[in-house]
Amino acid sequence: MNSAPLIQLTGAAVAQSEHVVISGVDLTVLPGEFVYLIGKTGSGKSSLLRALYGDLPLHAGSGQVCGMDLDRISGRNVHLLRRQLGIVFQDFALLPDRTVEANLEFVLRATGWRNPNDIRNRCAECLAWVGLGTKGYKMPGSLSGGEQQRVAIARALLNDPPLVLADEPTGNLDPDTTEGILDLLHAIARDNRSVVMATHDHAAVARYTGRILHCTGGRIVEEAAAWTGASEVEAPV
Repeated sequence: MNSAPLIQLTGAAVAQSEHVVISGVDLTVLPGEFVYLIGKTGSGKSSLLRALYGDLPLHAGSGQVCGMDLDRISGRNVHLLRRQLGIVFQDFALLPDRTVEANLEFVLRATGWRNPNDIRNRCAECLAWVGLGTKGYKMPGSLSGGEQQRVAIARALLNDPPLVLADEPTGNLDPDTTEGILDLLHAIARDNRSVVMATHDHAAVARYTGRILHCTGGRIVEEAAAWTGASEVEAPV
């Protein structure tokens, strides 16, 4: 079992338009951890996630994600990093003019899958795991918000990533739907995966234990111990 860090940041700083929003970040995330990033809007949560998936360069310090040096990532090779990540957004970011299955097929083809049977089987596998095995033919707009987020989670799992980054994934959902999505995200952290989730939902943090990193005053303060793995949802294959 691989125990090398999936995230390793040392003295990292992230800036937006040359304005430093968060600095002095020393962070190690190991396989199997569930990590919350909490803090007010503008505290740097999303900016830090963007740096982790190569959308913002580090302003200072150094970092590695899934073994790749963030200082060496450019527009030409950022796809190599993102193939090792699952990314889940608050607004789902689904293609509205394609069916659920076609949304997933698009990602697989874009990341090098070619065999039609393999593509079809992997889509079915991931949709079944998130509880949408019979809805691949539907258009995203016909699904509820919770179902659309489940599709987004299925999409994030297509290439079996060791690390999932989730930016306010329950921000547009009601409390009951939020519970189901959090169950899924915590299940992902089993089987030696990791999840880093930015959220301002303190109720979710209280109910689902994990490492809590508080973004405040341009810094990160750790507030809790590692996740204990309480979820009973089966981990994805």
